[in-house]
Amino acid sequence: MEKSMVKNMAINFSGLVLPTFVSLITVPAYIHLVGVERYGVISLVWTLIGYFGILDLGMGMAAQHQISKAHAANDPEARSRVFWSAIWLNLGTGIIGGILIYFGAFAYTAYVAHSSPAMQQEVYHALPWLALAIPIANVSWVCAGAINGVERFGIYNTNQTIGTFLFQLLPLAAAWKIAPNLQTVLAAAVVARVLAVIMLARASFKVLDIKRIEWPQLGVAGGLFKFGGWMLVATISSMITDSLDRILLGANLGARFVTYYTVPQNLVTRLNMLPNSLVRTLFPRLSAVKREHADAMVQQSLEFLNGVFTPIALFVMLVLAPFLHLWVGQEIAIASAPVGRILIIGVWLVGQASVTRIMIQSQINPATAARIGIVQLPFFVTALWFGIARFGPIGAASVVVLRSLADYGLLLWISRLHARPIAADMLMHLAFLVAGLGVAFVIDPIEYPLQSIAAAFVISGLNLGCSLLTRPALRSMARSFVHELNVRLKRRVKSTV
Repeated sequence: MEKSMVKNMAINFSGLVLPTFVSLITVPAYIHLVGVERYGVISLVWTLIGYFGILDLGMGMAAQHQISKAHAANDPEARSRVFWSAIWLNLGTGIIGGILIYFGAFAYTAYVAHSSPAMQQEVYHALPWLALAIPIANVSWVCAGAINGVERFGIYNTNQTIGTFLFQLLPLAAAWKIAPNLQTVLAAAVVARVLAVIMLARASFKVLDIKRIEWPQLGVAGGLFKFGGWMLVATISSMITDSLDRILLGANLGARFVTYYTVPQNLVTRLNMLPNSLVRTLFPRLSAVKREHADAMVQQSLEFLNGVFTPIALFVMLVLAPFLHLWVGQEIAIASAPVGRILIIGVWLVGQASVTRIMIQSQINPATAARIGIVQLPFFVTALWFGIARFGPIGAASVVVLRSLADYGLLLWISRLHARPIAADMLMHLAFLVAGLGVAFVIDPIEYPLQSIAAAFVISGLNLGCSLLTRPALRSMARSFVHELNVRLKRRVKSTV
């Protein structure tokens, strides 16, 4: 795996981690200032705005794909045409979304959020700000796609992190200094988004060397819609699949079992930040290179992901129960830890499936990847219903893992990669995860937490050692990393002397 890609992956990972910490820190302050009910309404409103993100129509990813190709061909005029066509299209769909949310937000708050009459009045006053948020978000996705399309991840993540800080801290300051109501908080949030999109747009103009405003071109817009439409279908299919386990658990067993399932699920899915940073790094590069280079790149990326992600997954699997015990108490920890351990394997498989999925989307056809998700859906629902009815949350988690394994297998087969070495590497690491699952069930982690932590270090170390022994590319990468670290340490020591 190229050094530049590892560097870009580290940048993208940092860009995903930092906003997460900011969100965790600011949530208690928000609840203290605006109250539990008002914060709940704010969360629901932003969730609604997130759903309206489908009005992007996959244009952000489509623009990134086309700009990557134009950048590789050193064609600045094509980059500019794609950028402006995507901007105008997303601005138009964003305005439509803003009108829809303006008329639909009150009904959503009144009938779904079950808010009080006083809170409904606050929503009324905040409606213009909610409507404005949709086109702003749509434009920002195109700007983000453009910057990532030319692989300027440092610029993107810097702007994105600053934008996230503004989005979290400006409404908090407004609630503290002006008034702790919905209108003030949401207005400040929209102002923060406007500042963020201005920064992204300015960065886009700079990295794409854009000097003038252009109108959309019909041919370019048609290509963007064709690619983006199938990306949108894949996104919707993924959204449905990702929520079905909780919906069916609640329908079959009740809210208590949903809690036992979602507490570990929300925790372990944060491990996705590592594969997501790799996917964000790979997509523009795969869009720009020829097929033979893409094959080698994907194989190296999967080996790297297995070598780095598997030890982390193993460690988390074995320390999950003690952590849950400290975090949410013994009762929930006992019920949730087995579910979380199984879901870790699902998260690990989804990370690898994401790499093969973007290979298909960028090199073959995005429609193919979207159809795989649609075809699997009825089988997944049937298996999920049976698993929940017979085995409860453990059954739901097991079906999610089996579905992730089937998804990865199908994507690997359709991608027309050299599947045998990739599958062999995956199965070796999967065997470690299954062994780790067995160890976690044998040792009582709540009664013997120190033994669980010790076992986590041992089995993670064994897996890492096995990866370094069997994969020369990983050995070379590790040597380079140690050498560079040593050089930097020596320079630092000399500078301090």
